[in-house]
Amino acid sequence: MFQLFYLCFALAIVAIGAGVIKSLSLAFGSDQLKREVRQENVRALERFFSWYYALYALSIVVALTCLVYIQVNMGWALGFGAPVLLVLFATLLIYLGTPFYVKLKPKSSLITGLFQVIVASYRNRCLRLSSQSADILYHQKKGSTIVLPSEKLRFLNKACIVRDPQLDLNPDGEATDPWRLCTVDQVEELKALLKVVPIWLTGVVVAINISQPSFPVLQANTMDRHIGSSFEVPAASFGIFGFISTVLWIVLYDCLILPVASKLTGKPVHFSPKERMGFGLFLSLLSVLAVAVVEGVRRNIAIKEGHSDDPNGVIRMSAVWLLPQNCLLGFAEAMNAIGQNEFYISEFPRSMSSIASTLLALVKLMVPVKGRKKRLWKKRSHELVDWL
Repeated sequence: MFQLFYLCFALAIVAIGAGVIKSLSLAFGSDQLKREVRQENVRALERFFSWYYALYALSIVVALTCLVYIQVNMGWALGFGAPVLLVLFATLLIYLGTPFYVKLKPKSSLITGLFQVIVASYRNRCLRLSSQSADILYHQKKGSTIVLPSEKLRFLNKACIVRDPQLDLNPDGEATDPWRLCTVDQVEELKALLKVVPIWLTGVVVAINISQPSFPVLQANTMDRHIGSSFEVPAASFGIFGFISTVLWIVLYDCLILPVASKLTGKPVHFSPKERMGFGLFLSLLSVLAVAVVEGVRRNIAIKEGHSDDPNGVIRMSAVWLLPQNCLLGFAEAMNAIGQNEFYISEFPRSMSSIASTLLALVKLMVPVKGRKKRLWKKRSHELVDWL
């Protein structure tokens, strides 16, 4: 019992540490870059996100190949010891760079501020909004450059209207009741979060395709996975090709496609985050079509060879046909995920960087949670195509 508790406790610590690193590393890295809307700053932010994701995908490839090989052939002690050494080395590198980092001062809870805007706008719902914003006194944050709230989602502007300065404000300029009066910055932060919700939901389409690792494994189990006469690729290893294609696409896009396009047009070529997100959705659609075509062919061959009721039967069809769908999905992930992260970081205020960097992970979390306790696959080999 103690060993089980110790194992669960250790896994919980690993999960917490991984969650903190994933949610903060991207935001911390973007804080080191200037946010002014200039071509060189936008390009620097884009390259940072691209190479960050390329290294992330490359680390998964190394983990699924080298570390797995160490664990299988050299034992679990060395298999777990190698990641520990890598984490210690990464911690040392972060510590050595501490004097050079841009360190933003911590502020009050952002989540609490968002709820305060919702409550304050509801409590002030009876206030009338003038067509001229200059006629209304708004509560401004000290040192803020935002003077007036935007005209979009105007009903939230009621949360920062000062009705009586003597009653609503303290001598130091702070609100006497933050749940009735908020700052313009708080209102704009909530607006920024609400405005990206429709685009954020489009990420579910790509996340659904990525969060189905079981289906390609089931396909590969029934196909010929031999390369040459002796080597056989494990069915679970075909997912690595998706991560490899992600790395290759990022390298080609950043080092070849954009420079060549800029040279041909005679001006810097840059694709906006929304354009890359849309292209990623299109590639995701192509990957699903490739899955459907390959599965249709595999199903027909399984029926002809008498394996329709045998899910473990291997048909005479090479598993290499699974590579196009994995590569297309890797390209889609590279374009859509990087575009989403850059879009959220650029749209949100700097104080919301940590939330912006976790939105993509939140989409991916919704998909497996939604599909729990479901029978995903039928038992017979020729019926797998029905789920496409």
